[in-house]
Amino acid sequence: MAVPFSLCRPAVLGLALLILECGCSLASEIPLGSKLVAGQDASWVSDNGTFAFGFSPDINSRNQFQLTIWFHQLPGDRTVVWSANRNYPVNKGAVLELDSSGNLVLTDQRTTVWTSNTSGRGVTRAAMLDSGNFLLYGINDSPIWQSFSHPSDTLLPNQPLSASLELTSTVSHSRGGYYSLKMLQQRTSLSLGLTYSLPELSEKHFSNYSYWSGPEISNVTGDIVAILDDAGSFGIMYGESFIGAVYVYKNDGDNGSLSSNVNQNRSTSPSTLRRLTLETNGNLRLYRWDNDLNGTRQWVPEWAAVSSPCDIAGTCGNGICSLDRSKTNVSCKCLPGTSKDGNEGQCFADKSLAANCDSQHGSPKSEYKIQVVQQTNYYFSDSSVIANYSDVRTLSSCGDACLTACECVASVYGLREEKPYCWVLRSLEYGGFEDTASTLFLKVSDKGSYNPGNTRHSGDSSGGSSRHEKIMVIPIVLSMALLIALLCFLLYYSLNKRRTLRRAMESSQIFSGAPMNFTYRDLQHRTANFSQLLGTGGFGSVYKGSLGDGTLVAVKKLDRMLPHGQKEFITEVNTIGSMHHMNLVRLCGYCSEGSQRLLVYEFMKNGSLDKWIFPSFKSRDRFLDWPTRFRIAIATAQGIAYFHEQCRDRIIHCDIKPENILLDENFNAKVSDFGLAKMMGREHSQVVTMIRGTRGYVAPEWVSNRPITVKADVFSYGMLLLEIVGGRRNLDMSFDAEEFFFPGWAYKELTTGSPKNVADRRLEWAVEETELIRALKVGFWCIQDEVVLRPSMGEVVKMLEGSIEVQMPPMPQTVEEIIEEGLEHVYKAMKREFNHLSSASSNLNPSTSNATFSCSSMSPR
Repeated sequence: MAVPFSLCRPAVLGLALLILECGCSLASEIPLGSKLVAGQDASWVSDNGTFAFGFSPDINSRNQFQLTIWFHQLPGDRTVVWSANRNYPVNKGAVLELDSSGNLVLTDQRTTVWTSNTSGRGVTRAAMLDSGNFLLYGINDSPIWQSFSHPSDTLLPNQPLSASLELTSTVSHSRGGYYSLKMLQQRTSLSLGLTYSLPELSEKHFSNYSYWSGPEISNVTGDIVAILDDAGSFGIMYGESFIGAVYVYKNDGDNGSLSSNVNQNRSTSPSTLRRLTLETNGNLRLYRWDNDLNGTRQWVPEWAAVSSPCDIAGTCGNGICSLDRSKTNVSCKCLPGTSKDGNEGQCFADKSLAANCDSQHGSPKSEYKIQVVQQTNYYFSDSSVIANYSDVRTLSSCGDACLTACECVASVYGLREEKPYCWVLRSLEYGGFEDTASTLFLKVSDKGSYNPGNTRHSGDSSGGSSRHEKIMVIPIVLSMALLIALLCFLLYYSLNKRRTLRRAMESSQIFSGAPMNFTYRDLQHRTANFSQLLGTGGFGSVYKGSLGDGTLVAVKKLDRMLPHGQKEFITEVNTIGSMHHMNLVRLCGYCSEGSQRLLVYEFMKNGSLDKWIFPSFKSRDRFLDWPTRFRIAIATAQGIAYFHEQCRDRIIHCDIKPENILLDENFNAKVSDFGLAKMMGREHSQVVTMIRGTRGYVAPEWVSNRPITVKADVFSYGMLLLEIVGGRRNLDMSFDAEEFFFPGWAYKELTTGSPKNVADRRLEWAVEETELIRALKVGFWCIQDEVVLRPSMGEVVKMLEGSIEVQMPPMPQTVEEIIEEGLEHVYKAMKREFNHLSSASSNLNPSTSNATFSCSSMSPR
């Protein structure tokens, strides 16, 4: 994500110096008349041996070759960073010559395949530089031509990508499409974007679809270039002398600015080998060479522009892209009228998918019908739009709009800025993706929807024979008997296989994400009469159960209906049932029968987070290392950000705490228990409601009766994040006066340069310090008393991931007040209160613990 900043160093080089190489290269001289022959093991190598220029075998045919630049000293297959003829490989024996006119020419069987077009421009020699740039020099070593100004699919450190240049992937052999990275010009702004282009659209004004864009730069004068610096950060520099810059990605180890890390002596290679490559799958990925990764030497990915393959147009051709439960493996579903390519597994349109429109008479509506594809959206360019209706009142009317439009092949219904829209399209080219808020309507031929019949009728001869009539009676009787027997069998089968059908229905509905309505008797059976208790929550107990196909579930039985039980139940069903995210617990079903209210969730094998981060006798063997903790913190933030910012209705959870963060068998975190959720429409930014949540996690505005916004959840998350880091409750009377209040102690250690002291002591300092500091800073930003100072959960995710630089937060007012009152004084007062509560509660419940007290005692002022 983008992190804007300003650069105030006037000494930064201008565009001319940024694009052109320094003439004082120490690279070996390649004189005029030099040649290379495809198939011979010869190349022009840079001085330090990092890069080589020459012929490489084509990846699709070892008998053909490409003219390339590659990393020369790395083991294994060649890593190519530039190619002159990658879409037009040459045969063995093809010749590359730097001829006497100064032109670099590639010929194959007397046919010119590629040329530098530098004939007569005074070229005197060539050189392969250690930076990966191949240059043709003129008189006084002035650069005439360079490979950096003609990129293919890879950007090297210090290689500028100006507004007139672009990276392009190799052309797809099956479809002819390709991906590109280039500057996208808008009316008043410019941004870096990834696009997918198709050859059949190249003659039209809009020939591509942009599926990813970087930060927008508005009202800029001067030059603009995208660049990968020596520290591994990727960004855009702009303005006179490049005084402004914006990061697309900033490396964690990058402590300088973008301009200061651009190597002004660009004839040398950086100490760490990196490359930014536009891959054939359409993703832009940054790689770093690691000489010792678990005993191996290989390229390690550091960053990718797109996190989900289905967010890339053309991943499935023009089919629908979906991910499995791991969110990594892609499956492609082809639309009617399309077929799947056997090699790449993508879908491609047949002629039958295109609109067949009679210009004079139109296409009769009766010849076509609409096929509905639920929860599906589609990528489309402006050139494929026939009309856009924002006044559609019903879902089906969007399909009718396509059915009545002659040129239409499909229409898409969805929501944009909370308003329904209907796009009527004349073509389907860039592929679709799963989207719970959208519906795709396809216009398909109606000819296959009915069968005109193949029965041949023959008339009887006049005065037909009675013998024929008698013969006809026998098969009629036999047919009737057979029909009756069949009906009896079907009735028997239906009665005895009812459970099988119900199991199939359960599996089908759970797979599709729709909550299923169970009867109370069903859930009694599924949970063995509620015999295996998993735990208890604020509104009831949770039991382990299993569905008919063996899928494990957690059944939450709401014990208390008053004062808010019924309301919470309806909220959970209406909200969770329509929400699908990898970091939210999925609602499989529910029961509303008489006074019984139950919710059926997916089963989470490793239980709640509190059992893993808070040490106790029962969980003494449970322990999370630092990478797992940090991953859980980010995943939890992603889940909260989803229902804060990406849902049709903005949702406040109201009870973010470790007990409501559940872990699956792979320790993937999922937010659960929306029983206190207060739904809030996007047209409202705040809502006033009664106090909800758990003390120790509720925001100050709950106590002061101020309006409640989603920032209340941000405060709760901040308290949760600090507990994940410290492996303890934020208020724990088992510690001494200095450490009993964790936020105050942690802030002091952070500001004095000893952040590792506050990490869970069971980690024994085995933490990534930069991640630890980042987590502490984010936590303290989240628990600021002033709502406006707290970041959004989307910003929290970016800060934890390192996409946004995190500044040092001020001390939260609540923390400051407790410290000013005197930690020793507060500790003694609370210790007396704790001892009093402990002695009183031990008479009622001997299992009361410090953790229970600390959870319920602290309330911000």
